[in-house]
Formats: sequence, structure tokens, C-alpha cells
Amino acid sequence: MPKLLRKRWYGGHTVWSYMLMLALSGALFFYYWLIGLVALLLVGLAIYYSLLAESAFEKELHAYVGTLSHRVKRASHEVIHELPIGIVLYDEEKVIEWHNPFVAKMAGKETVIGQNLLELWPQLKNRKDKDTVIELVLDKTIYSVIVKPEERLLYIHDITVQSEMSRKLAEGRPAIGLILLDNLDEATQGMDDQLRTLTVAKITGQINEWAVKNGLFLRRTASDRFLFMMDQKGLQKLEQSRFDILDDVRDMTLEMKVPFTLSIGVASGTDNLIELGTLAGTSLDIALGRGGDQAALKVGQRLSFYGGRSNAVEKRTRVRARVISHALRDLIRESDRVLVMGHKIPDMDAIGAAIGVWKMVQMAGKEGYVVLEGDNPSIHKLLELLSEEEKYKKCFVQPDQALHLKTPRTLIVVVDTHKASLLAEPKLVQNTNRIVVVDHHRRGEEFISDAVLIYMEPYASSTCELVTELLQYFQERVSLDVMEATVLLAGIAVDTKNFAMRTGARTFEAASFLRRNGADTAIIHRMLKEDLDAYVRKAEVIKHAEIIYDHIAIAATEPGKKYSQLLIAQVADTLVNMTDIMASFVIGERQDGLIGISARSHGQINVQIVMERLGGGGHLTNAAVQLEHTTVQEAAKRLKQVLKEIDEEEGLFE
Repeated sequence: MPKLLRKRWYGGHTVWSYMLMLALSGALFFYYWLIGLVALLLVGLAIYYSLLAESAFEKELHAYVGTLSHRVKRASHEVIHELPIGIVLYDEEKVIEWHNPFVAKMAGKETVIGQNLLELWPQLKNRKDKDTVIELVLDKTIYSVIVKPEERLLYIHDITVQSEMSRKLAEGRPAIGLILLDNLDEATQGMDDQLRTLTVAKITGQINEWAVKNGLFLRRTASDRFLFMMDQKGLQKLEQSRFDILDDVRDMTLEMKVPFTLSIGVASGTDNLIELGTLAGTSLDIALGRGGDQAALKVGQRLSFYGGRSNAVEKRTRVRARVISHALRDLIRESDRVLVMGHKIPDMDAIGAAIGVWKMVQMAGKEGYVVLEGDNPSIHKLLELLSEEEKYKKCFVQPDQALHLKTPRTLIVVVDTHKASLLAEPKLVQNTNRIVVVDHHRRGEEFISDAVLIYMEPYASSTCELVTELLQYFQERVSLDVMEATVLLAGIAVDTKNFAMRTGARTFEAASFLRRNGADTAIIHRMLKEDLDAYVRKAEVIKHAEIIYDHIAIAATEPGKKYSQLLIAQVADTLVNMTDIMASFVIGERQDGLIGISARSHGQINVQIVMERLGGGGHLTNAAVQLEHTTVQEAAKRLKQVLKEIDEEEGLFE
């Protein structure tokens, strides 16, 4: 090619140059004809030589271009056929028109031209009408398919090695777990040292066997605490077994008066070990906040729970209640005012607990208010009684009033819930860390995380029971008037179904304290009286109940009819007390348009897990959920599907 360029340079004079040379030669010929003749001959020779050179250049150039084109065509043909990437062209009917040898080798045939693309590879059926990437698996080989619908073109390359490396990398990511014997003191109380040591050693041996079986690294960090580590493969094995160590330890110590239970917190989803340790501790706190005897697993944004089949063990010591009461007293004294708030559509327990906390504020000599929002027939009579006294009229404020009362030094006390979305006014807990949470529900995934003081005890019968204990330690001498004591006792009575459900020794101790301070059971009886119309409506709902799995009752209300949440809950209470019924679920359209489901059980079935899968929560024996944008029939269908899934996973209804 350089040689051709040189020839092009020497032979490439312009026409104007030759014309100028001819003109000069003509002028010379006119004056000096001999010299002019020689010049004309020289110019003629130059033109002739240039034409010859130009002609030779063109011939060599055409020959070179022809050779180069041949080489390019041959190279491109070899590249397309030898390239480790598949190329497929197809027509508008998805029929393959052409492909390179890679595709034939991939399909295990000499050719697939003429075959329908979607019949050959059905995985491509769900592709969109725009450029996309689809993963294709053929005989354990993984391919990445780039689909270009406008060109009707596919690019295919083998990503088996990369996928295997990604899988191994994902399986090797660490996970950290913490195990706590959550009722060691209660279970071993009264044991001598030798029996206690033998019992704990037996449980430790069971945990060690479980760790070896599942390939876990286990270390004991305290008498009642263990740390274990694993990779994702080990974590997956634990999830498949649903953390069976929970049942193994409980069943092994079942003959004891108080069986041992474990709480487990596990974290995964990040490679930062410090962050993993923190998340594992948080997961353990959540498991404990839900009553223990369960595992809480945090993987990225996913929070899963396993176990939780037993009720929380009642704490025999009141040390925690005394410490919390003193801390709450100090917080109240440091505040300019206190706003007490329960959940939306408050019940007797929420109002009673709020009045109890409001009483503490009065004893501390501070300004306090109870935020009341929503309507609930169950508290109409209670509010009528409270409105008869002037001091109670002034203590209740609406949510919009509470927002104007809030200052940077205002203390917000949340009772009977720990979920911001369920509060009477969620804006009150935003942009503040002066929050106290007092609740008896099992902790859910949603939680008011900025609280400065948290008192959650799932073993308690009600929030009123917890507030009553706090009142006893708030100051040396506590004096309640009749209405305050009655409201607190009413909250306990309603949540325990008149002391028939979820009661412990401390429940009766709290009730005894309130009775000594003037709580009037006759007033409670009048407040809880039921009218005839409500009784008839309950009977209509019960009439449509169906029994599934031999021991579960489901009652759905008639379409178009609306019921109060109280009536739906009362029907569930009635159904669960019928012969051979272990759990009851009542579905009805509420007066606010939401679909409410109330769930009750006697403890054999954890209705909290069922309601959590539908977006609600509660206790092992008492739970509920409110559903939007659905109907009673659709809610019933979803409930049955969840019950089927739980039965397939755990076999609870056999």
C-alpha cells in the first residue's frame, strides 16, 4: 500500500499544472522554436508517464481492494462460525431463519432453521416487546439471551461458570445467630445447684448436637447465651427445619413445671460482621418482645418468624416493673407536658391504660392529656361515665389539638400498641425521641424505633395490668379514685374475658390492688352489658360458620352488611368456646369500610402467625387484621389459603 501511495503522489499532477506547462512551452516555441520544441516534447513525455502511472495505480488498487475484501469476508465468516456466542435471526412468526454453529451445538442438532423459536425454547414466551435479557437453562447449562425484537435477533452466550461462581459466593456469605435461654431463672427457681447444673448441661448438649447436625460454629458466651455462625447453605437448612431446636428443647423439658424455651435471633444479608452482630441482637430482641420460644430471622428487608407456639412465661419478679416506673417518673418530671395515646378505634384496655398513665402525670404535678380518636361502641358507656366528672372532660383532646400542644420537651406515651401506623395520630411520634411505649402485644416487624423507654411484656394479660404495676411503684403512697381504679380493672376484665383467658398470678395481684383502691365491679358489669339487637346480629353471623380441619371455625358475614369491630370480636370469642373448636376466625365488613378479621384460640394454634401473614398481628390466642380494597368473600379465600400454607409447612391442623 505505501508503494501505491508513492505512485499516486508522483503521477497525480493536476490538469491545471499540465495546461500551464503547455502554455509556457508554446511561448518558448514562439520566441525560440528549438527550445520550445524540446519543452513540448518533455511535457508530452511527462503527461504520458503520468497517465501510465495513474493507470497502473488504479489496477493495483483494485487488486488490493479485491484481496482485502476477500480476506475480510473470510475472517468475518470464520468469526461468526467460531465465535463463542450464539446468533439467531427469526421472522415475524417467530420461525428461525438463520443461526450460527454455536446455536446448533447448543441445541444438540445440526440445524434448527425452520423451527418455531417459542416451541424450541418456551422460556422466551414471557419476554416483553423491548430489548431484554432472559436466562435460559438447558441440560444444566445456563445461557444469557439478549432479545432484540426490533431486529428479530437473539444473542446467546454461556454464563454457567459465572452463575456457579455467583452461587458459591452467595452461599458463602456469613450469617450470625444468638441463642438465649429466655426463662432460665423462672424454670430453675426452686432447684438445687446440682439439679440446675445437670438440667442446663442437658440442654446445652442438645444445642451442641443441633449445631453439629446443621454444620454450625457454636460458642457459649454465658450461662444462658450462645453465639453461632454459618453460611447461607447452613441458614437455608435451618429455615427448612423451621428451627426445630425450639421444639426439641421445649419437649425435652416438658415434664418440668416450667419448660425451658429458647429465643433465637439470626441476621444475614450483609458481609459486614459488625452490622451482622447488631442485626442479630435486634432480631433476638424482637423474638423476646414477641414472648420468646421462637426464632426471628432478618435477611435484608425480610423478617421471618419461626416457632412461637407457646405463651410467654410470666415473670415472677417485679424488679423490671419498679425500674421502668422510676424511669417513667423521671421522664415525666423532665417534660413540660405529657400526651398519652393509644391505637385507632380504642378499646377498654387502651382507654384504661391511658387513664392510668394520665394519673401518673397528675401525681407528678405535670400537665397531661389523653389523645382520643375514632369511635368504638365498646367504650361509649365508659366515656359517658367519665364525662360526668369535669376533670376527665378536660383530659381528652382530639389529634389536631394534640399536634398544637406538642413541644420539643413534650413526652409522648404510647399504650396498647407499638406500631406507628395504628396510632390515633402517627404525626405525634415523628421528629421526636421523647417516646415511651407500654404494650402487652407480641412485637411485630413494624415498631416505634425511636422510643427512649420501652415496656413490652407479652406475658401480661393487658396493658392495664402493666400500667397498674407501674402505678404501684410510681411513688410511696398511691391513691386512686373509684373511676380510675374501675377503668383499669375494666381493661383487665375485657382482655381476659372476665379472668378466664391469659391470666397469671400478677394479673390477680393487679386486680386485687385496684379492688382495694375502690374499683367497682358493678359499674364494670353495667358497662359491658349487651343489648338484644347486638345479640341477634351475633347469632346471624354464627349461623353461617363453617368448620375446616375439624377444629377451626370460620364465619363470614353477609355481603352488604356492616358490623362493628366489637361485634366481630365477640362472635370470635363465642365460637372459640364451642365444643371441639381450637380456633375461630370471623370476617366482616366494618363500619369504616375495611374488612376486619378477628381470630381467637385456646393456645393449640397460634392465631398471631396467621394474622401476621395477612398483615395484622396480636397474641398467640388473640389476634386481628384489617384489610383494604377487598371483599368479605375474597378475605375468606385468602384466610383459607394462609391456613392451608401453614398446615403444609408445620402440620398444625392434623
